[in-house]
Amino acid sequence: MTQLSRLMLPCVPLVSLLLTSSPSFSQQAPPASPEQVVITMVTVRMSDHGPVVLLHAENRVIPVFVDMTVALSIQGALKGEKLPRPMSHDLMHTILEAYGGRVVRTVITLKGSTYYGALTVAFQDQVKTFDSRSSDSIALAVHFKAPILVGRDLLESAGTVLEKAGGAEL
Repeated sequence: MTQLSRLMLPCVPLVSLLLTSSPSFSQQAPPASPEQVVITMVTVRMSDHGPVVLLHAENRVIPVFVDMTVALSIQGALKGEKLPRPMSHDLMHTILEAYGGRVVRTVITLKGSTYYGALTVAFQDQVKTFDSRSSDSIALAVHFKAPILVGRDLLESAGTVLEKAGGAEL
């Protein structure tokens, strides 16, 4: 057995969770503008191309391909599960909370063929927005149960229409 396969062995149960679960993710805050749409549910799945986070809104789903670490972090936060050791997003969540900070929302945009995240963090009397990878921005928003917003243009261009009941979801 290689060293890498020994390291990945503890992840096998989590990978199987990625294949089977679809927790809901509710948002409380309204969109910041009429051009933005609130994501109403986040799910994590495995695809032929690797882990994918599905952002659900208005009977559409936007796929965001992520690495396995981010997928496991998001899935753990959605299900309220803690790993034996904190992952990077768990650590950032803990640090922000320890100092009174919190993620208040993230906005995902598409520029060219790349998704961008704009992560808004409140700390004491300041609110700042940080450029981030969309996957990290989504992960931290999920950890803080903060709203995830996308532009209506992104939903219409990258969102796939979900089929009616009885049809297959991605």
